[in-house]
Amino acid sequence: MSNEERSLADLSDEEWRERLSDDEYHILRERGTEPKFSGDYLDQKADGTYTCAGCGAELFDSETKFGSGTGWPSFYDALDGSVELETDTRHGMSRTEVLCARCGGHLGHVFEDGPDPTGERYCINSVALDFESE
Repeated sequence: MSNEERSLADLSDEEWRERLSDDEYHILRERGTEPKFSGDYLDQKADGTYTCAGCGAELFDSETKFGSGTGWPSFYDALDGSVELETDTRHGMSRTEVLCARCGGHLGHVFEDGPDPTGERYCINSVALDFESE
């Protein structure tokens, strides 16, 4: 584990609140969801890399982004080792939650209704992302 990863793992709730905006804190640390069709990156089409708004880790390449019509940015794959998946049974359903592998921040959920080549749809909150253009 790098020093950056170790320091992120050790951040207190108060430190996360200082580091993040209120919306980022709600999504990334409290497992919130932004309203449909409200995110800054929903219609983004530029080439580049989507990163974690909490820690800056690279998560998704713009080449894997697609228009799912669901109201949230969608990707058919994540960068190798960038995310962790956990079972989420909140709200009376069973889903697969997507977390940033570096800081553990909640990004969204992944579903098995995406396009080829993976058949997956990573449904991600814009608030949980930053974008670095090429």
